[in-house]
Amino acid sequence: MLRINFLLILSTILLVSACTSKSPPQVFEENSHEAFLELARNSNIELLFVGDSITDRWRNVGRPVWDKYFAPLKAANFGIDGDNTQRVLWRMQNGELVGYKSKLIVLMIGTNNINSNSSVEIADGIRLILLELKKHQPLSKVLLLGIFPRGLQASDPYRSSIHDINLKLAALADDKQIFFLDIGS
Repeated sequence: MLRINFLLILSTILLVSACTSKSPPQVFEENSHEAFLELARNSNIELLFVGDSITDRWRNVGRPVWDKYFAPLKAANFGIDGDNTQRVLWRMQNGELVGYKSKLIVLMIGTNNINSNSSVEIADGIRLILLELKKHQPLSKVLLLGIFPRGLQASDPYRSSIHDINLKLAALADDKQIFFLDIGS
C-alpha cells in the first residue's frame, strides 16, 4: 500500500504539471459508460481510478506514467472529463462496479460541482459514492483524494471552499477501508 501511495502522489504531481499544458479537454461522450461496462465485464481490474478530467487525462497527457506505473497493476481508468458527483454516482449504480474484484479504488471527484453545489452537498455526494463503492466492492480499499486547489493565488475564493470540502471528506475516512489524502494541502 505504501508503494501505491508513493506512486499515486508522485504521478499525480507529474500529471497535474502535464494538465496545465495546452492540450484541450476531451468532450464527454455518452459511450464512455458503455466502454467502462465492457472493460468491467472483460478485465481483471485490481486498481480502479474514478474521477473527472484529472483522472481522464491519464489516457493522454499522463499516458507514459500510466503505462509505466499503473498498467502493470491491472489498473483501469473510469475518469470522464467534466464529470461531477451526480454522474459518478449514477455510473457506479449502473454497472461500472460489477464483474471484477478490485483491491484499491482511487476516487477524486467534486471540483466540477463547486459552481453549482454547496460544500455540504458535494461532500454528501461523495459519501453516497463511497457507500456505492462499499456495496459493490466490499473488499476493496478506497483512497479518497481531496479536491486540488484552484486559482493561482492562495487568496483565490475557490481555495476556501475547497478547504471546507476537503475537511468534510477527511471525516469520511475510517483508515481501515477508506483512506483520505489531500495532495494539495
